[in-house]
Amino acid sequence: MEMLAVLLQIAHEAAELVMTIYQTPFAVEYKGPGDPVTLADRLANDLICKRLSAAFPGVPIVAEESPSEQWGDYRSADRIFFVDPVDGTREFVAKNGQFAVMIGVVEGERPVAGVLHAPTTNHVWAGEVGRGSFFIDEHGHRQNLAPLVDKALHQATIVGSKNDAARLSDVDVEHLAPHKHITMGSAALKAACVADGRADVYFSKKKAGCLWDTCAPEAILGALGGVFTDSSGRLLDYRDAQVAQNRGAVAAAPGLHAEILERVAALGF
Repeated sequence: MEMLAVLLQIAHEAAELVMTIYQTPFAVEYKGPGDPVTLADRLANDLICKRLSAAFPGVPIVAEESPSEQWGDYRSADRIFFVDPVDGTREFVAKNGQFAVMIGVVEGERPVAGVLHAPTTNHVWAGEVGRGSFFIDEHGHRQNLAPLVDKALHQATIVGSKNDAARLSDVDVEHLAPHKHITMGSAALKAACVADGRADVYFSKKKAGCLWDTCAPEAILGALGGVFTDSSGRLLDYRDAQVAQNRGAVAAAPGLHAEILERVAALGF
């Protein structure tokens, strides 16, 4: 079975498990201020890691709910899996449906494949660089996604974070002057908006989560001809010892991406 097909199956199993917990009363713990974790995060993390280890023995898995000592020597590995078992745990706790299972793959220096599975809708976005990306609806119907379209910033829709640490202020939006600005929980679902054309730019100010929040989205949008960098235009380093990504994120078609970077540089954020 091809790698992406295996990832789709694993993400599907994890999404079913997550929904089982979502539909029952569950306890919420905190790893730190504003950083909740639930049984869904932990059980889905375990399931995904076990399935990946069985299908791809010896490949390091950098997963959010696994102790860092279990990540292995990912910095020197040819292939790495990055896993966020419940991307958008705050949204999971709030029961607003805006969360997703994410599995991404790095080969060499860059993400090459990824899966985003939204448990509440059973919608899936997936892709592989060089082979394109696609959407699967709740009935299992698969549709190839079109390459990202370049347009001027004043014609574009920006999707940004609901989280205060990464949210664009009203002043930021006024200075960027897009056609429209929408907010959403979950990095996965923001990237999905760009992948399927509901938005044109994914922009996170300063804080953009961790490498497991960007890997699958970068692969899926890259497979559609998009460019994914931090807010200064640097490629993300998936072999960094520091997995937290605090330099922002910008993803869009090449020309629009360049215009965003110019505007961000001029505004000083």
